[in-house]
Amino acid sequence: KLCGYLQKLSGKGPLRGFRSRWFVFDPRRCYLYYFKGPQEALPLGHLDIASACFSYHQPEAAAAASGDEAAAFEVHSPNGAVAVLKAATRQDMTYWLQELQQKRWEYCNNLDAAKRDSRTSPTPSDFSKGLVAKDNPGSILSQNASAERARNILAVETSPTDLVGEQAASQPAPVQPSAINFSLKQWSTEIKNSMSSLRKGNNENRKSIFYTSEEWELLDPTPKDLEDSMALEEKRKHLAEGSKGLTSSAFPFDFGRIPHKTRRPLKDMIGSSKSRNSSESSPTEWYSGNGNRLVSELQLKYQSQQEELEKLKKDLLSQKELVRLLQQTVRSSQYDKYFASRLCEGVPKDKLELLHQKDDQILGLNNQLEKLNLEKDSLQQEVKNLKCKVGELNERLGMLMETIQAKDEVIMKLSRQLSECEDNTSSQSGGVNSSVATYTNKELQELDRLKDNLQGYKTQNKFLNKEILELSALRRNAEAREREWQAKYISLEAKLCQIESKYLILLQEMKTPVCSEEQSPAREVITQLLEDALKAETSEQPEQAFFKPHLVSEYDIYGFQTVPEDDDEEKLIAKSRALDLRSLSLSENRDISTGVKWENYLASTMNREMMRCVELKNLIRSGIPHEHRSKMWKWCVSLHVKKFKDSTVPGYFQTLLQNALEKQNPASKQIELDLLRTLPNNKHYSSPTSEGIQKLRNVLLAFSWRNPDIGYCQGLNRLVAIALLYLEQEDAFWCLVTIVEVFMPRDYYTKTLLGSQVDQRVFKDLMSEKLPRLHAHFEQYKVDYTLITFNWFLVVFVDSVVSDILFKIWDSFLYEGPKVIFRFALALFKYKEEEILKLQDSMSIFKYLRYFTRTILDARKLTGIAFGDLNPFPLRQIRNRRTYHLEKVRLELTELEAIREDFLRERDTCVEKRDLISDDEEDS
Repeated sequence: KLCGYLQKLSGKGPLRGFRSRWFVFDPRRCYLYYFKGPQEALPLGHLDIASACFSYHQPEAAAAASGDEAAAFEVHSPNGAVAVLKAATRQDMTYWLQELQQKRWEYCNNLDAAKRDSRTSPTPSDFSKGLVAKDNPGSILSQNASAERARNILAVETSPTDLVGEQAASQPAPVQPSAINFSLKQWSTEIKNSMSSLRKGNNENRKSIFYTSEEWELLDPTPKDLEDSMALEEKRKHLAEGSKGLTSSAFPFDFGRIPHKTRRPLKDMIGSSKSRNSSESSPTEWYSGNGNRLVSELQLKYQSQQEELEKLKKDLLSQKELVRLLQQTVRSSQYDKYFASRLCEGVPKDKLELLHQKDDQILGLNNQLEKLNLEKDSLQQEVKNLKCKVGELNERLGMLMETIQAKDEVIMKLSRQLSECEDNTSSQSGGVNSSVATYTNKELQELDRLKDNLQGYKTQNKFLNKEILELSALRRNAEAREREWQAKYISLEAKLCQIESKYLILLQEMKTPVCSEEQSPAREVITQLLEDALKAETSEQPEQAFFKPHLVSEYDIYGFQTVPEDDDEEKLIAKSRALDLRSLSLSENRDISTGVKWENYLASTMNREMMRCVELKNLIRSGIPHEHRSKMWKWCVSLHVKKFKDSTVPGYFQTLLQNALEKQNPASKQIELDLLRTLPNNKHYSSPTSEGIQKLRNVLLAFSWRNPDIGYCQGLNRLVAIALLYLEQEDAFWCLVTIVEVFMPRDYYTKTLLGSQVDQRVFKDLMSEKLPRLHAHFEQYKVDYTLITFNWFLVVFVDSVVSDILFKIWDSFLYEGPKVIFRFALALFKYKEEEILKLQDSMSIFKYLRYFTRTILDARKLTGIAFGDLNPFPLRQIRNRRTYHLEKVRLELTELEAIREDFLRERDTCVEKRDLISDDEEDS
């Protein structure tokens, strides 16, 4: 797939610049869509490659060396618009150009093919498998020998890099230069001015200041942190004064760092920024003046607030100390009062004296403990100060080492200069030779540069010549195609005039008949119109074969016959239906291609496993494109039967098939009888020699051997036949396992069809809930619509709806499960609800129900009803109702079995009823 990252020039005015976009080529319409990223579903826009031309400019040597604009190319549209795209490398640009040229050449030449119907000849795909994939013809190009020979001579073959192709979706977008050029100019000017101001003046004004995230915090520091920081700042000032004379000349940068715990005061930051900006020569002087005034006011206000805060903190510390002393005095007084009033009564004096001594000792010990704590705090503070001093000494030592190293480098440099001067004085005689050699080297470099430019211009010349050649050939083809279309238009206009004339005669005769019914010209006109409509396409007039529109082909892309061969009435209805489908497909093609969304999604999942998600569910509900249906069906089936496949051995399907062929299989006879009755209107199953018949036989036999309880049931053959259109035999086998053993309840395809009967009762409940008017209408006229819907559920709408709608139903069915059948069954009735309500007798209603689904052609409208109008649609509700009705149906079957046994017993005992036989006995 042609997809990858490119930078697109977009925007207006100062916002104009290159932005990285994800580009995907759509071969159906020859559009180059671009998205924000590979995961986006809706494109930002597209480029019409079919009518575009390409060019690029050979960069100058300096630009080519730096890479600027070296990989940019232009896409010119017929309306004068020019899209400028830029690849990551020049190799990618060449690859994109050659691929876009080739895609345009193939697409425009395919327009000259006889069949332009995308429905009958879909785009070939390497991903398609199954029976449908073998019907895809290759691209039919109207070859021009001379043009092809010239194109091959002028072709420049280039291989892509990792930024082109589906694998590029897993990589990050290439980083491009900033597209916002409007403000960068002003910012660069201010930066240059600030840098120039930093370079001016003495070395003390050139100190580098590094701010960390913690330095910018505006939280109030604790008193302890303030004391530590103040002490460290004083020590740093003394050290700086002591070492100023040593380091100011050779090492002008101050590498002293602020401790981790300290936070840079706001006034220091404002002051430093003011000092840095004071010498700037910014072009916006008015703003800088106002800013300085505002900064000074903020600084004064902050200084006053900071002084008040320091005073308050000192008062708070003194008050805390006073409160502590008062609390200690109160405790001691309360203690003395307690002992004096309560404990001293009747106590000897010697014991009281002993107690007072103990109290004094306790107080002394407490005071001693407080002193020790203070000493401990002072020692800890001293340790911190010593650690800071050691860190500062290490930093100073590092600075001195760097200074020594710088001086050593200066000494080495001066030594080299001295040796060079001595060499120059000794080699003055060979100066002419060295200058000649230097001049020769410059000439060689210039020659290499000119050779590179020459090669680039040759490549550009070949590309432009090929572009001119292709555009000329395409222009000639377009002119010939225009002439042919003009002739076709004249032919069709003449045909339309003839038909309108006949219709006017018919309408006039129907309005005011002038003759009797037998002699009326209306009968002749109707007969002639029917003959023209049903006339077979022949090649008796080859000169008019091109001008006849090929709107309806014999088979659709799935192999189903579009127009029956026998009944003229059915043939007329089928041809009308095929024309309506063709009209709907043409109108849908005017919208943004669903295939592009699929291409983009699959490209984003190229290097990661596909998983269930809302985006994928919405894409599947809109319909899987023809070329991706094989891949997606296989993925859906594997998702549901993973637990079964993991427990089987390799070659499981082949083993089952071998056992079914070699050993006696009770289901093989019925399978053989139903093979040709499966899909007789599909060319893949229409004759015993068709390829699909043998594959169908193999899958059904293998499944009958796997599941002997079911063996074979009529209906399984149609499920497998639809699966084989897009899947290989083994995948179709697992698809059948998914439907029978995973999706559907037990006994759905057994002899009693118990599960199918239960689902019909559940569907009746849903009809009464979702479509109450229609349900009441059926009840009023006693119409049992489950006789029609029973087959819908059993074979998932095969042979009940048109093929386009059928495969879209199967797309959602294989992903979401059996709930989709209920959704679409209700949607079909809701689609035609008003028409059914107009019918007022049971016979006409039942007759209409037998064929009304074939008249529904708009798949988009039907899908909108199924997944939009019928919400909410909880699966739990269906499961609960299945459980409820299952018990009722089992009771009914038990009663029927009891009645059958009574009948057999009575027949054996009664002589008159011995000749009676049951239905089962008659079948056997």
